[in-house]
Amino acid sequence: MLVSLRLKAPVVLPCDPACSVLRDAVVDIDADGRIVHCGPSADAPELPSGAQVRELTGILVPGLVNTHAHTPMIPLRGLGGDLPLMRWLTEAIWPAEAKMIDRDSYDGMLLGSVEMLRAGVTTSVEMFFHGEHMAQAVLDTGGRVVLTPGIISAPGLERLGTWQQLAEHTTRWIDTDGLRFGPADRIELGYGPHSAYTLPPEAIAEISQMARDRGALMHIHVAETLAEDGKQREEHGSVPQLLEKIGALGGRVLAAHAVHLSDADIEIFQRHDVAVAHCPNSNAKLASGTARLLDLLGGNVRVGLGTDGPASNDDLDVWDEVRLAALLARLERGDAAALTAPRALLLATRDGAAAVGRDDIGALEPGRWADVVHVDVDSPAFPRGTEAPDVQLLSNLVWSAAASQVTDVWVAGQHVIGDHEPTRVDRAKAQAEVRRIAERIAH
Repeated sequence: MLVSLRLKAPVVLPCDPACSVLRDAVVDIDADGRIVHCGPSADAPELPSGAQVRELTGILVPGLVNTHAHTPMIPLRGLGGDLPLMRWLTEAIWPAEAKMIDRDSYDGMLLGSVEMLRAGVTTSVEMFFHGEHMAQAVLDTGGRVVLTPGIISAPGLERLGTWQQLAEHTTRWIDTDGLRFGPADRIELGYGPHSAYTLPPEAIAEISQMARDRGALMHIHVAETLAEDGKQREEHGSVPQLLEKIGALGGRVLAAHAVHLSDADIEIFQRHDVAVAHCPNSNAKLASGTARLLDLLGGNVRVGLGTDGPASNDDLDVWDEVRLAALLARLERGDAAALTAPRALLLATRDGAAAVGRDDIGALEPGRWADVVHVDVDSPAFPRGTEAPDVQLLSNLVWSAAASQVTDVWVAGQHVIGDHEPTRVDRAKAQAEVRRIAERIAH
């Protein structure tokens, strides 16, 4: 395909397995929004007439992937902020969610999508309700989402329907619109059975079969806290053992949190190629525990990073997850090299994409979608700017930089963030809508 847009920068991090640092490099994008070339400027192909060139300072990286979120919960930020998970859910969150209406999922997702895009997070894996509204919000901002509508049986949420009705709704949606749709496949659909403690085993087994039949992702909370699934542990040994026993593994399965796993549980994940969404900030805030990240990686379990919901983290900034994941891994082993800066960056990009079964995002490589993030280095975070040696540059990016350094973002080659602000929606209006929701829920 002919190049329609060339992004040129002093440094490009394609996030290949070696986490290479390319100097004076370009990313070439075709009219469909796919990358056709990424490499040093000296090796770049000749541009066709009419192609646009955008010369940037700083660093280009792939769009980050948030592998576990409940983004429409933005209006609930701060509720039950000092409670452990189960009390937080039953006393603060589920009663508040019961007051939310269909449209709230649009307004919450719209503002959350803007928040993520401004931080360089171009894709999120979502579990919430009223999925059509969420999909429209992401199409409006120009972001990308893997949408797994929530399937749950919990107090106060009966109005959403039975688990059978919720699962059948998602099935009809996939069978009608396809697994992926929207410009540049911006929307992917999957199934979101909440957990083994909010659904009976037969529900999870049936939902997992629906997902496998359609090649869809099944996204489920697993072993987030010790208290949540006592009954399941008593009867089956662990939630992974339960899932294996009922035939719910295989296909594309993403286990959110996966904090309290035994060696046998990790072997189950290995055996069935189950991926994990590691959410260190949320797990720390709720005092849920720390996932065995290094053991998972050492066992070749696919792992990505997630923020969890904006009411349990309380932000949607994957850069924070990169740092905390590395810090906790180093503390666990007492080894400052246990998780290096390059390896941590890959967790948020290439590995996150792999965790959700996507080989078309998460890296700047020919054939992948051109989800590209520009990080400004005109900051104290980069004392030598882009002139720093490779190791120092990556260290500055992971340990010192912040979401505030993201200035521009492209999704499938479309400019969706320019000079820190969304190009397609009005951020002030989106914030005002969420404020109205929060005030309504409070009364």
